[in-house]
Amino acid sequence: MQQDGFTPLHFTSDDGISLYGRDYGTGVSGGLPIVCLPGLSRNSRDFHQLAIWLASQGRRVVTLDYRGRGLSAWDPNPANYNIGREAQDVVVALRTLGIGRAIFIGTSRGGLILHILPALAPGMIAACVLNDIGPVIEAAGLRVIRDYLSARSEPNDFIEAAHALEATNGPDFPALRDDDWSDMAHAIFRDFEGRILPDYDPALVEPLKTMDMDQPLPDLWQQFQALASIPMLIVRGENSKLLSADVAREMIERHAPEIHLAIARGQGHAPVLHIPDVRRQVAAFIATH
Repeated sequence: MQQDGFTPLHFTSDDGISLYGRDYGTGVSGGLPIVCLPGLSRNSRDFHQLAIWLASQGRRVVTLDYRGRGLSAWDPNPANYNIGREAQDVVVALRTLGIGRAIFIGTSRGGLILHILPALAPGMIAACVLNDIGPVIEAAGLRVIRDYLSARSEPNDFIEAAHALEATNGPDFPALRDDDWSDMAHAIFRDFEGRILPDYDPALVEPLKTMDMDQPLPDLWQQFQALASIPMLIVRGENSKLLSADVAREMIERHAPEIHLAIARGQGHAPVLHIPDVRRQVAAFIATH
């Protein structure tokens, strides 16, 4: 049954976890389907506005909730909240849908998953958009994410949630308007029987709490090489604290033959992709593949 422009999708992982996604559009353009992978604690709702617009252009768009996020089941073993396990879930979901090759959009955690997906499913990525993520993560940015997720706020309603998001993130996101903050609040939070809570398993934060942020974080340059022949668009937030300008430049130097860089003006980590200036650049890249 279609809901608000999409059809709900239900899968079961190879280890028995119930997974959820959304299927937008019919793909009447004949172009490759687009698969959207969200950030660490985020879910398929992050991509709703972008997916609706891409579907209106004739594309099929699939958005996914990882285990422990959104409408996917929480994993009783928090150790399974890792990019390897989540990449396997992506492969299971797409094979269930009969999608063997697609254009991927990976925001933050989703982009990390794309770094290792070629090892699990060679040829599945036809082209990719890395949204404010690369093989090197800045510790300062990860520390901000850890502290924010650890707080796990509980606003009284979605209006209060939107105001709180703007108060916390507004300096890095002057490009966003009131309705953008409202959309973000409804994407991040969910009504759990009258309680407005972040829509993820709190156990997701535990690995971040044990990391030594004063030591260099492991990089994924070796895995990035697997993407070197795949057409790529890097979207970097102008005010990003997670993907540095230096790392973005090095990604361009190491990648061949087709790579593009788009700067999301007035945005931090991670850029909202349906903001018109960013959406235009993403859509132009997708249109050529």
